[in-house]
Parts: sequence; structure tokens; C-alpha cells
Amino acid sequence: MTTAVDDDLWSAVGDPTRRRLLDLLVGETGSTATTLSDRLPVTRQAVAKHLAVLERAGLVQGTPVGRERVYQIDPTQLARAAAQLSTIGAAWDARLRRSTRIAEAVRRRGEQQS
Repeated sequence: MTTAVDDDLWSAVGDPTRRRLLDLLVGETGSTATTLSDRLPVTRQAVAKHLAVLERAGLVQGTPVGRERVYQIDPTQLARAAAQLSTIGAAWDARLRRSTRIAEAVRRRGEQQS
């Protein structure tokens, strides 16, 4: 089974701080880098850089409001990421089941030869 994987998307969510930002933004109507940095152990500048990565991946949308940008989750992209993860998980589950069957067959052959 071949699965199309969006490497930019998974690079973006591969970082724990960016995942935490997504967690914080999921239940909100919008937040700025400043308000988000107050809830994380990183600087406002670091949060802004992480948000820029998430925005490039399409997971968040930033809208200029005055001197700041207000960020919101892009629900379509987040749903796409969840669907992709589900597909990848199913592919790995199938591989693990196949590996288990092979290992059991090898074990049985070894027991029969003993």
C-alpha cells in the first residue's frame, strides 16, 4: 500500500512546541504570538517562528490585526492531517500483522525441526 505523505506537514507537527501550539489554538477563536507565549516556556519570538512554520504547512492561518497577527487553526488542513495519520497508522498496522505472521511461521518451523 502506498500512502502519499506531505513531508512539510509532518515536519511542522514533528516539533513538540508546535504540537502544543496547535493544542492551544484548537479551542480558541484566535490568539497572537504574545498571548500564546504567555502560556508556553518559550519566548514570543520563538512562538512567532513556530507559528510561521505551521502557517506555511497550512495548519494555521494568520490574519494581521494592528501590529500583531491573530492565528487560528485551519480545520480543513487539520482534518487532512488527521486522515493522513489514520491512513499511515493503518498501513503500519498491516505491516506489523504481516511481520507477526512471519515470525510465528518461523517459530513453528523451528519447533517442528527440533
